[in-house]
Amino acid sequence: MKNLLIILSLLFLALCYSCDLIKDEDDISGDQSPMGEVGVTVSSSSAEIAGVSNFEATVTELTDGISRYSAIATVTNPLIKNIVANFPGVEVNGDVVSISDMQIQQTKEGIKSISGNGAGVLVKYDSKVGDTYPVDGTSSVRTVVSKTGEDDYSYGFYLIKTIQVEQEPVGLRSGGIVKYTYIANHKYGLVGVKVTFDDQTDVTFPIYTSAIN
Repeated sequence: MKNLLIILSLLFLALCYSCDLIKDEDDISGDQSPMGEVGVTVSSSSAEIAGVSNFEATVTELTDGISRYSAIATVTNPLIKNIVANFPGVEVNGDVVSISDMQIQQTKEGIKSISGNGAGVLVKYDSKVGDTYPVDGTSSVRTVVSKTGEDDYSYGFYLIKTIQVEQEPVGLRSGGIVKYTYIANHKYGLVGVKVTFDDQTDVTFPIYTSAIN
């Protein structure tokens, strides 16, 4: 079950589970990020996990600062295919699972999810530890828990500065997930998503984007 939930989180970029447009009073400002431009790709680990591999998301449209993403992955696990097939916007064709119209706003000052359950600001790069961002439609918040200002986070061949934002899961408590931690950098954007379980184990998925701020 834990591997299943991890993969679902990765497949949808840990950002949305449906595609209903929302409005949120907590906005981000700043110039458009190159990371949200049409054609930019996002990927994670190439290793197969629980029958899922080859995950990639692509920006297909940029309108008024909102990027629309499509994502695709190879899924050989029949249980996972049956579950994700019930999500809005998901198509299953053999072992290929895809989703379209995820909506994300990316500027040089932060990242905000525009569509889906749990939409709202993911990170503002100038935030301080203790700052919070509301999660749309819930009483939950995302909380900045770390900002060291040191190049101490391993990312590919580099050590980079990060800001880390925690969020309790929306609608997945029964699956054993305690929290998500979004790991971001002002230059590379979202660089990882850490999933922590109720047995205090955790897994961190690296995120690589083909553009930078």
